[in-house]
Amino acid sequence: MSLHETFGQPLLTFPDAEKSPLSIRAKALVFVDPRSRQLREDLESLAPRALPVLIRGETGSGKELLARHIHRGSDRSGLFVSVNCGAISPTYADAELFGYAAGSHSGAVSSRAGWFGSANGGTLYLDEIGDLPLPIQVKLLAALENHEVTRVGAQQPSPLDVRLVAATSIDLAQAVAAGKFHERLFHYLSEGKLALPALRERVGDILPLAEYFLGIYSQRLELPVPLISEAAQRVLEQHSWPGNTRELENVIHFALLVSSGDEILPEHLNLPVAGSPLEQLRQIYQSASPAEQETLLKFLHEQNGIST
Repeated sequence: MSLHETFGQPLLTFPDAEKSPLSIRAKALVFVDPRSRQLREDLESLAPRALPVLIRGETGSGKELLARHIHRGSDRSGLFVSVNCGAISPTYADAELFGYAAGSHSGAVSSRAGWFGSANGGTLYLDEIGDLPLPIQVKLLAALENHEVTRVGAQQPSPLDVRLVAATSIDLAQAVAAGKFHERLFHYLSEGKLALPALRERVGDILPLAEYFLGIYSQRLELPVPLISEAAQRVLEQHSWPGNTRELENVIHFALLVSSGDEILPEHLNLPVAGSPLEQLRQIYQSASPAEQETLLKFLHEQNGIST
């Protein structure tokens, strides 16, 4: 991961994302927009402290990059271990997170530390922590509070020093109210909170990120770096970016490949024009409740003669 200057503001990147087995949904963040600058101040205040951190933000907005930066600023000597909670097997969640002892099950000829043990002395990043089964949430909280874990099949607990940074794209308070998330774990995580605004809420970051991705892909593909026309800049700033930074990266990559001159034009972006019926419909759908979205989809299917 690197932190350098662009447009007079720090650019946070993870340039070796393709080489890493870890999931990097957004490969860059800038801190140009006023909301981003405030986020950076909050981030740098939390990083050196021992508090757990809960990052709330939409998919593709850069939550893992923030988590990596927190670890980098913490001076913890251990590893940064990233885990996608949605990919953890409910059957083997205990063993995956907390490890297992030799002989604990068929084929276990040696012990494993698990994700928690691998992060000893470092930071454990749990992406979409709300996807963890409730029984595992209870064990996770106990491990964090007691600073020890008991591996599957082990007789004695093992002491561990792990800082937790968790991320979610949902409102965990609502999940607690619905009985789907452990209340005490939620309060434990709430000691340190970071809200990562969606890209559409950080309009000042859109063009610096677009320029960054344009430079990266031009260099990678050995192409001249085109300019982004003023008309294309307006389209970029007016788009709602439901896919956040990752969507912007894909749009710029596509535009570079299909543009033939020395300038990126609106038609190269393949984005709906602001104010068009399609864009208006997209915005209505995004702001609707789940029930309203279902009704809207049903209506569209009926209008096109499609049975739901």
